[in-house]
Amino acid sequence: MLRGPLLSGIILYTIPVILTSVLQLLFNAADLIVVGWFRGSISVGAVGATNAVTNLIINLFVGLSVGAGVAVAHGLGSGSDTEVHNTVHTAMPTALVGGAVLTVAGILLSEPLLVMMKTPEETLPLSTVYMKVYFCGITFTMIYNFCAAILRAAGDTKSPLIYLCISGVVNVILNVIFVTAFEMNVEGVALATVISQGISAFLVTRALMRREDACRLELRKMRFYKQQLLKIVRIGLPAGIQASLFSISNVTIQSAINSFGDVFVSGNSAAVSIEGFMYVTLNAFHQTAVNYVGQNVGARQYRRANRTVWICFGCVMATGLVMGALVYAFGRELLSIYITDSPQAIADGMIRLSFVSLPYVFLGLMDVSTGALRGYGSSIAPMIICVLGVCGFRIGWICTIFQMPGYHTPECLYTSYPVSWVITFVIQLTFYLFMMRKFTDSETSLK
Repeated sequence: MLRGPLLSGIILYTIPVILTSVLQLLFNAADLIVVGWFRGSISVGAVGATNAVTNLIINLFVGLSVGAGVAVAHGLGSGSDTEVHNTVHTAMPTALVGGAVLTVAGILLSEPLLVMMKTPEETLPLSTVYMKVYFCGITFTMIYNFCAAILRAAGDTKSPLIYLCISGVVNVILNVIFVTAFEMNVEGVALATVISQGISAFLVTRALMRREDACRLELRKMRFYKQQLLKIVRIGLPAGIQASLFSISNVTIQSAINSFGDVFVSGNSAAVSIEGFMYVTLNAFHQTAVNYVGQNVGARQYRRANRTVWICFGCVMATGLVMGALVYAFGRELLSIYITDSPQAIADGMIRLSFVSLPYVFLGLMDVSTGALRGYGSSIAPMIICVLGVCGFRIGWICTIFQMPGYHTPECLYTSYPVSWVITFVIQLTFYLFMMRKFTDSETSLK
């Protein structure tokens, strides 16, 4: 990350991150596909309706893993083994405590939040069961996210990919066994997810324990180191708040989607799952920007950090334009993988894809600029920009334009997505250029 060609290094670093995220989504999509094939479109809608609520509850703590990764990257870039050691041994207990809190919150809040979102009566019982089982194993998800963030900050993007392949295969096999052999419904795919997440958490923890550098994890040395905990919170908490507020806007949108009925919810859920593959592919460049920029900022190589950001912009533009066109062109075929019993649900899913997939590249540009700012150690500014530009805009859109006669349509609702991405990216890019100039001037003065 600190020397050598940037473009080839960034591509080689990012590809395993993309594959890891895509595989994770494939295995998650298996939940929808299996219940869709064997239990019908209502079960697909039940699982899909939980996404916004689940993300709302967990994103605050998942954001802290971003802080842990940036703190490790800064320590590695500056050559401070003590900082890296203390961050690693603070991150693990943070994940354990966060998992315990989320388990309780998820079980208690699942049904009230689903009711608040006006989840259709046909899917509410199934959605509630799915969420409660899922949150019983949320600690495994926290452990995996924190440990994987540390490994990626250290330059290892291959190990999380390998471990996810193993746990994902187990997930798919258990999905089929629980739903067919044991005649379970959504609770079966949720249980399969919990077990597979436990496997990935075990493998990624073992990987840290076997390392021979400052990132090595020793369980007996786990504790909360004050300085490192504060840094993780300072960088990660705004990221978590931003993600949670994103989820609030998504909950608002999901509530609006629910108003169109259970068939529309099924089509939307399938489309969201397809979009997820685009999102994680583009978001991989966000993770690359965070860690590359973080290490170079730690080493005070600000010009190299800036070159990293512009290369990531170029990569995400090329990737986003190609993927957006492909998803739109083959949208019906992709939706039919999830939904086999409702042509209307497929038609409804295409409405979303037609408004969201083509301009998705702007979401990628927005995420890379967010990653760049976090790599520099600035987390509050991108949080404020994203909250106002994305969450505030979408909620305002739904409460005003969407409520007008003649505009209470899916097309009007989905238009809020690309408009919010463009506005937010332009503001973030302006702020990044300002920050970049300040740091490069500082590097020049040091020389």
